[in-house]
Parts: sequence; C-alpha cells; structure tokens
Amino acid sequence: MSYALSVLDKSPIVRGEDPALALRRTVALAQRAEALGYRRFWVAEHHNTPDLASSSPEVLLAHLAAHTRSIRIGSGGVMLQHYSPYKVAENFNLLAALAPGRIDIGIGKAPGGLPLSTKALQFGRDLAQKPDFRTQLEELDRFLSDDAARRPEGLDATPRPRNAGERHLLGASVESAALAAELGWNFVFARHLNGDDATLSAAISTYRDASGRTPVVALAAVVARSAAEARAQAELFTPYRVHIPGAQSVTVGSEAQAAEYARQAGVSDYTVERRQSTALAGDGTDIIAALDQLARQHGIAEFIIDFANAGDSRIEAVELVAAARLQPLPTALSA
Repeated sequence: MSYALSVLDKSPIVRGEDPALALRRTVALAQRAEALGYRRFWVAEHHNTPDLASSSPEVLLAHLAAHTRSIRIGSGGVMLQHYSPYKVAENFNLLAALAPGRIDIGIGKAPGGLPLSTKALQFGRDLAQKPDFRTQLEELDRFLSDDAARRPEGLDATPRPRNAGERHLLGASVESAALAAELGWNFVFARHLNGDDATLSAAISTYRDASGRTPVVALAAVVARSAAEARAQAELFTPYRVHIPGAQSVTVGSEAQAAEYARQAGVSDYTVERRQSTALAGDGTDIIAALDQLARQHGIAEFIIDFANAGDSRIEAVELVAAARLQPLPTALSA
C-alpha cells in the first residue's frame, strides 16, 4: 500500500558502554534510514534514564542535520511542560535556518521522566502560576507564526527562518487530536502508548473531520530475520499506566517503574494498569503486513516506527522493513 515510513530513535545505551557510542549509533541509523528512503528521523526526550542518551532532542538534531543531507529530522518530541515556549521556538527556528526545509517540531505533553527529573527541570518556577498545556502550545504556536501581529509587540523568536519547521503535536487521545486540528498542527497518534483501536479510530476521525488531513501513527516494532526471535524479544515489553488522582497519567515500562514513579511523586493513592503491548514483532514481511492492515483499516498515510531492537540490530531492522516493501506479501504472517 502507499504510505510513508519514518523512524523514531531513543539512542539506547547498552549496559556498560560509553554513551558516545550510542549517539554514534543513532547517527548511523539516521544515515541508513535516509539512504533507504525513510521520510523522517525523529529523536526522543527522556530524562534521568541511564539506558537512554536522548535527553535533549534539539542538541542531537543539530548534529544529525550536519551528518545527513535530505531526510527530515525532528523531535518525537520536546516535552513542552518543562520549558519556555519562547525558547523552544528560538531553538527550532535556529534549526530550521541550519537545515532549511528539513526540520519537524514535534511537541509532547508527557513528562519524559519520573517526578524527580520533572522537579529539577521546573526548578524555580511557581507551579501555581504554571499555564496548562493548551496555553503553552498556543503560545508556542504564536512565536512560531510568521504573522507578527500574533506575537507580543517587539518580540520575535529569532532567527526567523525562510523555511519554518513543520509543527506536529504528539498525543494518544481524541482531545489531543482535536487540539492539533484547532491549531492547524499535524497530529501524531502515539499507538505505542495507547493501543486501543477504538481510541485510535476516534482520534483519526476527529482530526480528519476537523482538519481534512490524516494523522501520522507512531508505533513500536521489534524486527529480526527470525520472526520467532523478534516475538520473543517483544514479549519483554509490557507497558504500565500509572494513575494518580488529580495528576496526569503516565506510561512506564514496568511495575517497578510504576512504584518508583509514585514514590518520587510522594503519593500512596495510585493505581497501576497493566496494558497489553502493541509492539509489532516479526520479520520485515510481518511488519509490512501489519502496517498494510492498519493503513487499510484507518486510512493511514504515514507511520513512524520506534525500532525497539537492541544496539546495532536497529540498522538491520530498518533494512529488513525497507526490503520487505519491495517484495509481494504472503497471505499469512510467517511462523
């Protein structure tokens, strides 16, 4: 089927290795994805996480821009709740000036870490005066706008690039889809965080009806030459949803992380919901078959894949999926 493929990377660090190696691996992955015709390469934002090197997307994007030529690069995404919208606009306008026509501004609502890192990132701010996410996103949109009348008089997020970055709101709910459409932003549904097909369908319909466009869908995949091996690896990924009364719910990777999240938040009144993993798993043909099915069912025109493979096998994973698109699909998934 006709849809674009893109890549999301978190720069995972193998235990005991130098983070510099993990970042070099990310650069190599971006270059390989570019050579294979992937549309975008996005990097994530995670804090206080020893096994991930992706704490500052904007810094990494500048490096990636210098080491690639044509692939779009962006954030998947910047966690806006921690930052000044004005400073985020400056960062991405500067990136867009460095790499004209190639920058994607991906913005997320999640904290990107546990409460200790959130407190550190928001140190010195009066949380009672902190605006809600909608207000922050609206302010960022004004600073990114080419219409000076929408910005505070005399204030611009310079440099003003000739080719502004594309704006993408990342979310996993109907409400996020509606907000993206209202502001005229692209919408990326995070299926790896919310694999409920009913919510996915409702979010797509909401965004399409309001904007006339189709959202991008982000999902996780484990890909190997042996489909059985890939599925065995994927079974290790079980998401857990932490619900704290009066606070934003978050998705973590284990029950232990859920308990630690609550401990850092200083609460005992919380619940943990074990969710079924929606990570795709198999060889390249299996992944393409699954994407084809989702594309037919929901009319999806682009997927962003978080290749959850370890280490250097992520390069092989992007190769396997790209190669499978060139082959006729079987009638059933491989054994």
